[in-house]
Amino acid sequence: MILDFKNTVPTVIPNFKGGEKYISAKMNFDGKNRILHGSLVPGATIGLHKHETNSEIIYILSGKGKVLYDGEELEISEGMVHYCPKGHTHSLINDSECDLVFFAVVPEQ
Repeated sequence: MILDFKNTVPTVIPNFKGGEKYISAKMNFDGKNRILHGSLVPGATIGLHKHETNSEIIYILSGKGKVLYDGEELEISEGMVHYCPKGHTHSLINDSECDLVFFAVVPEQ
């Protein structure tokens, strides 16, 4: 299967998971797994949430920001990966002046 995100129209989701501002994301969901190419504008966040039945892998394509992972604030930037295993909490925060662009996979377990 090929996912052509460069020709996919993004979905804008305000206050994603209770976060600030909005996320713009090109997504594929097959009923079990979610694959997305997302972007957070400056000041936007993905709200703090727990992965009860799945995990999440986020690869930063460009920009920088922070991850709040199980209460610990960690800096993240281009080329870095954040992994949130099943049973853990996290949030993605764009506290920079540029867009934070990322690729994420949420495999159901």
